[in-house]
Amino acid sequence: MSKFKKKSAGGRPGISTASLPDIVFMLLFFFMVTTVMREVDLKLKNEKPFATEVKKLEKRSLVSYIYIGSPKDRYQAQFGREPRVQLNDQFARLDEIQPFAHAEKQAKSESERPLMQFSIKADKDVRMGIVSDVKLELRKAEALKINYSTRKGVPSMLK
Repeated sequence: MSKFKKKSAGGRPGISTASLPDIVFMLLFFFMVTTVMREVDLKLKNEKPFATEVKKLEKRSLVSYIYIGSPKDRYQAQFGREPRVQLNDQFARLDEIQPFAHAEKQAKSESERPLMQFSIKADKDVRMGIVSDVKLELRKAEALKINYSTRKGVPSMLK
């Protein structure tokens, strides 16, 4: 017959893993709450103008943004100082706005497409000519719901 070793009474108990799921879920919850999703890496100077009649957008998920402004200092050597258009994370030409608008519409469900809006975030120093050109390209793409992003209030020099 074989001999069995007896367990010594003074041995260490094993590590309890009963609280491990609680710890994992606390860490998961912490990172879900504190993480901010990056929207767009802005490559333009974009100080929004002031406005007094401001209305907050209701469904921001149905809004696509078009940025207009002068390139930031680190991009001026490559793109110059003239105002440019930025779609998502890339500089764009005016003829790229229509395909962008169509792609943004196609990314939404069929029921949400009529509710979709395009918001122009133009720098306060940008001339209206480029903004009008962007609006014309959006009209050609049948994107007729357009708004401007502004800051609420009156500039300090007008007070």
